[in-house]
Amino acid sequence: MVIRKATRNDSAALGRLGALLMDAHYNFDPRRFLDPGGNAAPSYAQFLLQQLDDLDSIILVAEVHGCVVGYCYAAIEPLSWKELRDTAGFIHDLALEPTARRRGAGAALLKAAVEWFRDRDVARVMLWTSTQNAPARRLFEQAGFRATMTEMTLELAPDGS
Repeated sequence: MVIRKATRNDSAALGRLGALLMDAHYNFDPRRFLDPGGNAAPSYAQFLLQQLDDLDSIILVAEVHGCVVGYCYAAIEPLSWKELRDTAGFIHDLALEPTARRRGAGAALLKAAVEWFRDRDVARVMLWTSTQNAPARRLFEQAGFRATMTEMTLELAPDGS
């Protein structure tokens, strides 16, 4: 397995994996998360490719036998009075092909992202994960992350729209 920075040539894989991430979250709670619809892969790929030139962001990919099986999108986020936190690293996405799960790719991507933050003297790394995603929560806890906040949602529209 090779962990490396993503390039524009990874567009299709990033889009496919981003769409998987969207599908998973939508299936956890369709009222909370965006409906991936039929155009999620190219739209998500476009979003991720826009992050490649941001010096405060990194997208890493896990590659096995020349095939991208996962990615991690991470960024340095500025101080936020709204979130009551100082500057922090933030793991925005960690997505894996189903066949790559529980084989070390997620842990390797997470470790590489944490090292990227460490190299930039970031004092803390944060992330959000679905309360229903027990495998991801276990991975993050094994890497030393601890729960600090719980998001709560109140739907004001009966259909969640």
